[in-house]
Amino acid sequence: MATTATYTVKGMTCGHCVSSVKEEVGEVPGVTGVEVDLQSGLLTVASEQPVEQAAIVAAVEEAGYSVAGAS
Repeated sequence: MATTATYTVKGMTCGHCVSSVKEEVGEVPGVTGVEVDLQSGLLTVASEQPVEQAAIVAAVEEAGYSVAGAS
């Protein structure tokens, strides 16, 4: 069963930011699709099975940004 999860990314200011986040999150095992909206900061992650939030947060941080509400 495919699932989607949404996160709010903080710190993105341009299309390059969006590309960086998409690339890093897309490399997380199990992720099948990534959509990023620059205006809202909304990150939508599609996967076949639920992916641990920590893995998504780590990927966003690797790209140089942070996830709102993540510890």
